[in-house]
Amino acid sequence: MDNKWKVLKTESEYKIALKRTIELFNADENTPEGDELDLLLLLVKDYEDRHYHIPDPDPIEVIKQKLEEKGLKQKDLESIIGSKGYVSQVLSGKKELTLKMVKGLHQYLGISADIFLAGTK
Repeated sequence: MDNKWKVLKTESEYKIALKRTIELFNADENTPEGDELDLLLLLVKDYEDRHYHIPDPDPIEVIKQKLEEKGLKQKDLESIIGSKGYVSQVLSGKKELTLKMVKGLHQYLGISADIFLAGTK
């Protein structure tokens, strides 16, 4: 591995590192190319974390997407959230999710708890 890599500070350095990362993407582990790839992945992630903000997903939209993916309806959430009207109010943003609901949605739909906590930091 050529030790030319350092912390990426410019867009130009980022693009060069990204191009090289793509070239090495299928490199075998524990080889010079694999080691270079590991380093580049860290450098690229660091640069992206500092320069590109990815907005947190909206928990309600994630719930709706999961329902669609699993072929479920709002009524399928009544045992977790409450009455039909309450489910509708939660999914329209008129009512807040409670911790009990979040736990139930996490278990029932497989939604990461991080999704629900993202906006509370």
